[in-house]
Amino acid sequence: MEIGVRILLAFLVPQVARVGGQEDGGHEGCAPGFQVKHYQVAFSGAFQKGQALIQVEFDDCAGNEDVKFEVSDPSFYVDGDLNLVPQRDVLQSRPFLFIHGLSAHADDMAQVEVTGLPVQSPHTLRGILGVGQTLPFRSKRSLLIPPMIVTENQRAPFPRKIGKVISTERLGNHIFRLTGPGADQDPKGLFTIDIDTGEVSVSRSLDREVIDSYQLEVSTTDFAGNLVEGPATLVITVIDQNDNRPIFKETRHTGEVLEGSPTGTTVMTMTAFDADDPGTNNAALRYNIVRQSPDKPSPNMFYIDAERGDIVTVISDKLLDRETLPTTTYELEIVAKDMAGSEVGLTGTATATITITDKNDHAPEFTHPLFEAFVDEGSTGVVVNLTVDDRDDPDTGAWRAIYSIINGDPTLSFEIQTNPDNNEGMLSVAKPLDYEAAALHTLLIKVENEDALVPDVGYGPSSTATVHVTVLDINEGPVFFPDPLIVTRMENIPLGSFVASLNATDPDILQIQSIRYAVLRDPAGWLSVSPVTGTVNTSASLDRESPDVLDNKYTAVFIATDNGSPPATGTGSLVIHLEDYNDNAPYVVQSVAKVCEDAHDRNVAIVGVRDDDLPPNAAPFKMELGKQLGLDKTWKVTRVNSTHSQIMLLHSLKKANYQLPLLITDSGVPPLTNNTEVKIQVCVCQKNAKMHCSSGHSHRASLLVLLATLLLALLCL
Repeated sequence: MEIGVRILLAFLVPQVARVGGQEDGGHEGCAPGFQVKHYQVAFSGAFQKGQALIQVEFDDCAGNEDVKFEVSDPSFYVDGDLNLVPQRDVLQSRPFLFIHGLSAHADDMAQVEVTGLPVQSPHTLRGILGVGQTLPFRSKRSLLIPPMIVTENQRAPFPRKIGKVISTERLGNHIFRLTGPGADQDPKGLFTIDIDTGEVSVSRSLDREVIDSYQLEVSTTDFAGNLVEGPATLVITVIDQNDNRPIFKETRHTGEVLEGSPTGTTVMTMTAFDADDPGTNNAALRYNIVRQSPDKPSPNMFYIDAERGDIVTVISDKLLDRETLPTTTYELEIVAKDMAGSEVGLTGTATATITITDKNDHAPEFTHPLFEAFVDEGSTGVVVNLTVDDRDDPDTGAWRAIYSIINGDPTLSFEIQTNPDNNEGMLSVAKPLDYEAAALHTLLIKVENEDALVPDVGYGPSSTATVHVTVLDINEGPVFFPDPLIVTRMENIPLGSFVASLNATDPDILQIQSIRYAVLRDPAGWLSVSPVTGTVNTSASLDRESPDVLDNKYTAVFIATDNGSPPATGTGSLVIHLEDYNDNAPYVVQSVAKVCEDAHDRNVAIVGVRDDDLPPNAAPFKMELGKQLGLDKTWKVTRVNSTHSQIMLLHSLKKANYQLPLLITDSGVPPLTNNTEVKIQVCVCQKNAKMHCSSGHSHRASLLVLLATLLLALLCL
């Protein structure tokens, strides 16, 4: 059985191409620069070396002497006859070339558009439909299903027929059925099939960006629903329309390019997205720069690759100088157009902000070759601020200055730091200067940047400066030497005894001055000083045990005054180490001791002795009873150690308080003896260790009292 299928598809995609070559309108007089800004040259497979392509029109209105031309592609040059000539055989070329003309009287740019370059072939409807390929059809029986297409965004009326399924063995009792997404599944009802003829229709407008193709199944059944043929696959492709504009992800893009970068340096890439079919011109984008702000020194400082969106520099590296450009930030208005840039294409716009970044191509220079400073001798601190100029970007490593002293400071008396607020060098005196040693200091200061300079730039003579620091003479106070002056003297030496000779000198050796001495601080008032000679004598007895003596040392402060104008003073200390003299008798530490009235129970008291003198004028101490008769019958003193003795009650006494006379002697040479008394409380002692003592007056432990006590004891017995 023979089957005839006809499919008629009509596609009309208007393509309008326009190439504009425009000349600047005439001006009265002469306008320096290119007289024609835009040129065209046709590419026919290759540009041959030495072949003149076009002749540009350039007039600097001064005879075109010493005019230099630079082409963005180094494969080309402009000869003496103003012809654009390849320097070698060029097999591939960019779509645009830029010619920079420069003389003493003109600085201008011209653009050359290269036409006829090979482009990629767009996707065709043959590919979408698979024309030339085997059409899918059902091998069982004779159900033939061609691929079908539907253009998106169709307008009413609906339904619209889009194709037909043919069954060569269809009988009168067979009907067509269409199933799958878009028919009886979501999105339901988009497509229908005539049960009798097999014609497929679309019921409403489609959006390719939502679903770009549908895969359904076609079958035939009898009236009872029994499957006769199929199912077989039906593919419906939604054909794209240019209904989406190019969209940049961000409306503002930023990029940076280092100053001095060579022509052709890529700055950034602009990328837009088009939701249309990427296999058609509907999503084929072309980029273009429509505005540059500011437009100085040239309105064509940058170029954008029409297909890739790469923004590259056109301006020469010498003109791309951050310090001479009118601004460091340029804004480019970028337009992305679909339909491969044709006039019927839709557009999207974004702004590219390009910052010309700094490199360290300018060395810092001192504003003056010589700086002067004046400083009082003996003082410290900042004496002068050194100023520099640096044309690089402020607050960067290429601008921030580092100062160093490279000569003239062998004693490291100076230091220099950078003021972070204004980049100035703050020269300071770190160690006090002496006028008598050097009245003038000549320093050599060097300034550098934190960042290294670019290779072709170096530090010149202006990066060093001389600083003259003049030291002003100040009347300095006398200086004691040694300070402190330490001497050793015995305490209690006679009044008027020599103690020490003070020595103060005047640092102002270039002046003849006299010095007078005086006591500034003498806590105990023991000393006097000769105003002229500085001799120190005693004016009172030196006492090592005085509270003004600490650790056997007595400190006095003296002042020396010169006769300068105004007078200057200096102070020095005298430390007297006092040696001990046995001038203090020993004494009992505690004045009260307790014993029990029963001579056989707790009848011993321990007594300590102390001496304000130092060994060997103190311990060991000797303690013995007083010279009164009969004391040794009642009391006994026994040595415990070098500083303590025990007093023992030999027989019972009644409860009372007794004053016991003692003799205490130290170990000095000669020794000192102290006749003293200790209060002995004779108490009633209980077994629980409590002692009940008398609170009355003490009895003198005299002979009569002791005899009466002894007699009373005998009578009781």
